[in-house]
Amino acid sequence: QVQVVESGGGLVQPGGSLRLSCTTSGIIFSIRAMGWYRQAPGKERELVAAISKLRKTNYGDSVKGRFTISRDIAKNTVYLQMDSLKPEDTAIYYCYVQLVDKYWGQGTQVTVSS
Repeated sequence: QVQVVESGGGLVQPGGSLRLSCTTSGIIFSIRAMGWYRQAPGKERELVAAISKLRKTNYGDSVKGRFTISRDIAKNTVYLQMDSLKPEDTAIYYCYVQLVDKYWGQGTQVTVSS
């Protein structure tokens, strides 16, 4: 069984920074990719960032230049460094790990507000 656990969400002022972490554990033979989606109230879930097994990264247009995804393969952990946060970044952030199937975490709330 695969577990995906996020941490690091919270309340931050506009212009501030947060770092999310996501660790996966369980019966894992080969991780193809890990990444983050987010969903704001009344909106569809959207891609934030993803990183492949070969460390190729992909970002959503709204976060390019502000967010950075990285990965510690030995720890099966992916990080999302979020800088220059805006109120529109407020959402629940969901981590996923792509094996043969995709597995999701429970989500962590990020609120950007003064």
